[in-house]
Amino acid sequence: MRLGARRLVCAAAAVAFAACSAVAETTTAEITSYPIAGFAVGKADTQFGRLTFIGGFTMTSPNRDFGALSSFRFLDAAGGRFAAVADTGHFITGTVLRDETGRPTGFSALTFTTLPDLNDQISDAKWETDSESLLVEPGSVVIGFERRHRLSRFAFDGQTLGRRIENLDFLIPASELRSNRGFETIAKAPEDGPLAGAIVAISEKSIDAKGNIFAAVLSGPAKGVFSIARSNEFDITDGAFLPSGDLIILERAYQMAKGVRMRLRRIDGAAIRSGAVVDGEILLEADMRHQIDNMEGLDIWQAPDGTTRLSLVSDDNKSILQRNLYLEFALSE
Repeated sequence: MRLGARRLVCAAAAVAFAACSAVAETTTAEITSYPIAGFAVGKADTQFGRLTFIGGFTMTSPNRDFGALSSFRFLDAAGGRFAAVADTGHFITGTVLRDETGRPTGFSALTFTTLPDLNDQISDAKWETDSESLLVEPGSVVIGFERRHRLSRFAFDGQTLGRRIENLDFLIPASELRSNRGFETIAKAPEDGPLAGAIVAISEKSIDAKGNIFAAVLSGPAKGVFSIARSNEFDITDGAFLPSGDLIILERAYQMAKGVRMRLRRIDGAAIRSGAVVDGEILLEADMRHQIDNMEGLDIWQAPDGTTRLSLVSDDNKSILQRNLYLEFALSE
């Protein structure tokens, strides 16, 4: 190759690299919200086992980045500011608006930051930045990605997402993780609970030889790989710990004849340990007779009135046939 041509090629490559490694773009979105009167379609029931429906809403936005929410975590103790990730490769912050009674009425002040790939570059390829799970810790967040499986810790000051700090050892053999069935849950156990503040990572549908779902405790006395019993075609889409140390997992199933279904299951935190197969009480199972969609995000928090709240969000898959939902329940323990 002649020197002049080689310089042109190198210059073009440098420009392309600069474009790919550019600073992550941050955008904002305006949201229009529509209240959900009741969880059961056409009924005024508010009690569903030990769960009381507090309220919810559907959302739309002209911003094409909005939607595909995969995990959701509150940043304050009042059920207001939150962080989330979307499987389109976005880190999101915003606020849940509430009326004078505390009922949720909508999202506001949403910002979207593009997430980097495994090489800390900005990529348009979904398989490079398919973000599915989120954990918020002081000064940082951990984001779980599937396809290119990893648990990456990023600096986070409560407002702005910073650089990637490290990738966590997720213990499960990478060969056991299915391409599109990776880490849907990252949750931190209470410090005073049986798992002593350990981080727990759970896959969506990476199953062992007995058909159970791979999960792992990443630190502490129970450190190691364990499994969660799978039943009735449900896959795990998120999870969070109760103050007691028990784990609640959000599950989803889809069949053409039955449509989409949702389930909440409570796992005894003391049963979670290396080598264990755990199962638990079903708190709620819902189907198309209820106001659900492709439910993918769950957080647990304490409301000002002292009740334990469960907040759920859906992933609309950017489809006009699906909805972006926020649902909130109070749990009676």
